[in-house]
Amino acid sequence: MLTPISISRPKPYLLYIEWNDAFSSTILLETLRDQCPCAGCQGEEIMGQKVFVGIKMFKPGMNELKALTPVGNYGLQATWADGHATGIYTWQSLRAICETHTLTPQQLTDLASKE
Repeated sequence: MLTPISISRPKPYLLYIEWNDAFSSTILLETLRDQCPCAGCQGEEIMGQKVFVGIKMFKPGMNELKALTPVGNYGLQATWADGHATGIYTWQSLRAICETHTLTPQQLTDLASKE
């Protein structure tokens, strides 16, 4: 099973994850929030139909990560500064986010130059 062995925040808006197969990735916290797996963010399936609760809301602190809390041996629960804390990122879903949205060295350089 693929699991993280190290998680850190090199910048307030970045998350760095190193995995037990030597893969590593840096992603934007905004991306992690956009990929929140909870039913409120991604919708839910009811009787074969995908149902969304509403439109995406933009609130102060929504991309500011306050905590990542382990959930059993299968994932992490994120707590955001705007109070949102219902999404559980399984190791499998977190790895998929990392593989799909990892920032390139050039993107990291570009972000650093904007600071």
